[in-house]
Amino acid sequence: MMKASNKLIEFKNVHLAFDGKRVIQNLSLRINKGDKVVISGKSGSGKSSLLSLVLGFIQPDRGDVLFDGVPVDEKTVWAVRKKVAYIDQDVSLGTGTVQGLFDYVSNLKINTHSGMTLIELMKFFHLDINLFLKEIRQLSGGERQRMAIVTAILLKRNVYFLDEVTASLDKHLKKKVADYFISREDSTCIIVSHDPVWLDNSVVRVFDFEEKKWRH
Repeated sequence: MMKASNKLIEFKNVHLAFDGKRVIQNLSLRINKGDKVVISGKSGSGKSSLLSLVLGFIQPDRGDVLFDGVPVDEKTVWAVRKKVAYIDQDVSLGTGTVQGLFDYVSNLKINTHSGMTLIELMKFFHLDINLFLKEIRQLSGGERQRMAIVTAILLKRNVYFLDEVTASLDKHLKKKVADYFISREDSTCIIVSHDPVWLDNSVVRVFDFEEKKWRH
């Protein structure tokens, strides 16, 4: 009987350019199930493109991107997206009320959450219960980020793409969010962030996007 592979995401000799500018050149990278990986690099270097490649929002010019051993293409990308919770720095939550947002999430068939309840998660991330009555457009940047995090957790995905999710939070909340995701042994997390709070744990691996190598 063959042993199940621990590999989750692979980039094999990937090349990517935007408007003639080379963003990724001959990148080979492997991320295993359960890894907590911070993608390091200067602003504007294209770090978020790694997440977009896995989710099929963009395609490599050359090379292959694999998710759980299967190449990401037009036939497989929707299955990949159903397994990944992607929270980006722009935090698009749609329109309407906060209550309406969570009513929608609770009705999704893919919602099989069995951990903390919505109320418990809101309290954990210091969100006032009265926010249910607000319009999404009335939320502050920090509230929107935490609402997006709560929504992603409720969907019970095992893979999290976190793109600058702590940018609008104070020091205490940055640590709260980082500690939560890093402590989840059942989850794989790929984090694009400049916040050093993600590096305060020995289980975190750091990939230098500009040097295209792991830091030791």
